[in-house]
Amino acid sequence: MTDIFAEPNVLGAEDETLEPVKKVSIVISRGSLEGVYPGLIMANGARMEGIEASIFFTFFGLHAIVKKKMNKLKVATVGNPALCVPDAMGMALPTFLGAIPGMSAFATYMMKKEMEKIDIPPVGEFIEMIHDAGAKLYSCKATVDMFKLKPEDFCPQMDKVLTVGEFYELSAGSQIIFT
Repeated sequence: MTDIFAEPNVLGAEDETLEPVKKVSIVISRGSLEGVYPGLIMANGARMEGIEASIFFTFFGLHAIVKKKMNKLKVATVGNPALCVPDAMGMALPTFLGAIPGMSAFATYMMKKEMEKIDIPPVGEFIEMIHDAGAKLYSCKATVDMFKLKPEDFCPQMDKVLTVGEFYELSAGSQIIFT
């Protein structure tokens, strides 16, 4: 029986012909807490491994770099069939419970509490850490225009507003990851 928590045997680690990942471009399109953190964690992990990383924020994922919204993201409780209690990963909550007033605030509080226990920083601090580590942060021009956002709406770590075409140009040679 194998130990699932043992050091992973990287697929193809024995095959010296595989090229290591050198560059990732991560697309964050959801503005919920569980929609933003996977991309931030992946970008942070990439930078820690010396991998070039950029994040393209589009649609509601843009909330992660909008100053007024970045530290107010909530867990999506309505229509989230995977929602469960952190201390009991097997105990799923029925989706109708997500509609109860205050459920999103409660779920967000519980999730943030659990993340704090394992030293995952709040969104604003995490964005700053990732950017300071060398990751590039871009916002989608179409979304910026649609939401009528201005440069002063964004956190100072946002590097540039890009069209999708410009994002693809900058992503040449990257592994593109959608979270």
